[in-house]
Amino acid sequence: MASEERIILGIDPGLAHTGWGVVRQIGSRLTCVAYGCVATDTSIPLAQRLRKIHEQIGAVAARFNPTCVGIETVWFGQNITAAFATGQARGAALVACAEHEMEVLEFTPRQIKLAVVGTGTAEKDQVQYMVQRLLSLPKPPEPDHASDALAAAICFATHDGIDGYRG
Repeated sequence: MASEERIILGIDPGLAHTGWGVVRQIGSRLTCVAYGCVATDTSIPLAQRLRKIHEQIGAVAARFNPTCVGIETVWFGQNITAAFATGQARGAALVACAEHEMEVLEFTPRQIKLAVVGTGTAEKDQVQYMVQRLLSLPKPPEPDHASDALAAAICFATHDGIDGYRG
């Protein structure tokens, strides 16, 4: 088993709230480095909201220097308008990741829930609880967007394996 360290960024994209979480992986051990949320105001023009997401995810990448990112895919559901807005926010975040030359793996909400909780139909509070437990945090991470981002980082570690880098 590799003991190399890597830093994984997780992103839960959204136009109003883009969650981010940074996890350190050494072998099979995962620890939380930091987490937060980029919030944008609906009164600001779309282009400015997207710029804020891009800049703040870029700042997170510059500060913590992750080598890889797990990001949630867009789930269309019944609200296509919301899905397009989420897709735009996701694109802004992905550009920031590309600028920092991170390896990107994309996961559906179901894959992330399955990796963290053990069921793809888990509720938000179950994800928060398991993220807290898996990362040995004193309390569940808030807001839930940040918790979901940490879950995406955990999912990356699960899908990419515990042996570290693929190249």
